[in-house]
Amino acid sequence: MGSSAPSEIVAWFTERLPEDWFNDEPSVRVDREEILVVGPLRVPDQGGDEAVAVERQDCIEAFREATRDRRMAIAREAEVVWGRKVSWGVCCGERDEHFTTLSTPVMTRLRMDERDVLDTLIEAGVARSRSEALAWCVRLVGHHEADWIARLREAVATIAEARASGPLQE
Repeated sequence: MGSSAPSEIVAWFTERLPEDWFNDEPSVRVDREEILVVGPLRVPDQGGDEAVAVERQDCIEAFREATRDRRMAIAREAEVVWGRKVSWGVCCGERDEHFTTLSTPVMTRLRMDERDVLDTLIEAGVARSRSEALAWCVRLVGHHEADWIARLREAVATIAEARASGPLQE
């Protein structure tokens, strides 16, 4: 199972996910509030571009409906065991779709120049609120600085491994 999740969470889901759900191993991502399980579906490759796009969307919708009750049961159990909400998604070719992912509020303090950036995005119609404008900015940084963010994550993981292998604290 491809993952950025602790191995015990990945193993827990591996034991519970039906083998016939996905075409390959699903990925499991975890943060403080949420566990996101995303599995690859068979990629339709018959017909022209438009026919393939329609078939991919049909595969995604069929999976979502057919697995809803079982996904909800697994999610309820996981939420008790791991203390986090569970979200689901699939990928089908280049199309990714996440189902009912968590949107978590965060609070920040911004100075006037920073607020002005958000307010400009609102005035230009890019966002409806400061909250939406801030989310837009975060997505933009994540998209344009993906390699740098990935290097930061690797560095943090290395630090966590070093701490875990150090002497026990009493």
